[in-house]
Amino acid sequence: MNEIVGSHDLLLITLDTLRHDVAAELAAAGRLPHLVRHLPGGVWEKRHAPGSFTYASHQAIFAGFLPTPAGPGPHPRLFAARFAGSESTAPRTFVFDTPDLPSGLARAGYRTVCIGGVGFFNQQGPLGSVLPGLFQESHWEPEFGVASPTSFEAQVARAEQVVAQLPAEQKLFLFVNVAALHQPNWFHQPGATREAGDSRATHAAALEYVDAHIGRLFAAASSRRRCFTIVCSDHGTAYGDDGYTGHRIGHESVWTVPYAHFFLEPGTTAA
Repeated sequence: MNEIVGSHDLLLITLDTLRHDVAAELAAAGRLPHLVRHLPGGVWEKRHAPGSFTYASHQAIFAGFLPTPAGPGPHPRLFAARFAGSESTAPRTFVFDTPDLPSGLARAGYRTVCIGGVGFFNQQGPLGSVLPGLFQESHWEPEFGVASPTSFEAQVARAEQVVAQLPAEQKLFLFVNVAALHQPNWFHQPGATREAGDSRATHAAALEYVDAHIGRLFAAASSRRRCFTIVCSDHGTAYGDDGYTGHRIGHESVWTVPYAHFFLEPGTTAA
């Protein structure tokens, strides 16, 4: 990462609430063509979430604690705040001397931009301002939120605007919190109804919706230079698994998440 930071643009996408099993099933079934073309080996890596709900998980992620590989460790991290005794900080780790990754990258010369999704990024009160407040520039509007059936399209359009307005020489750290997977998501499945509510199937349909538009985000992020990209979930969610529904609970469906990182080459197309 010490060779990447400073020479590449950086893109971090959290697919909020996405379960690993659903992501893996759709990738294997050919239902995520735009994502799979970039996933190493065409598959998601199985990892453990650093938190069981959005706020806790993103506080950890922004401190450098990305989802942890599911096998025994220790696992060297890509990013880490300087911290005495850290066993996951390695020579290749980008170490920053600030409390969080966005400010660490800002100190390294990056323009840091947040495009929020779920309520913890809505800037409509003190709690919803903490996470976006870590960035130099933050964007949120109701069209980006969980109640919008076109939330990801609106987020991608804003990302395209952000990239287009940057000077060519300015390095960018772009973070996008994707709200489409979060409940309510029933409206992403044809024939589903509000009364029937959300399900594992509508969760899957929401991921297919994101896949249909994510190529535009990849194209924008790599339009100026090579872009190092991380796509992951912050936590999963339960749909009646063992009687559980939702997240902020200690269930396998919540703690196990998909993860991938890869390079987007300059000129990556949306197709």
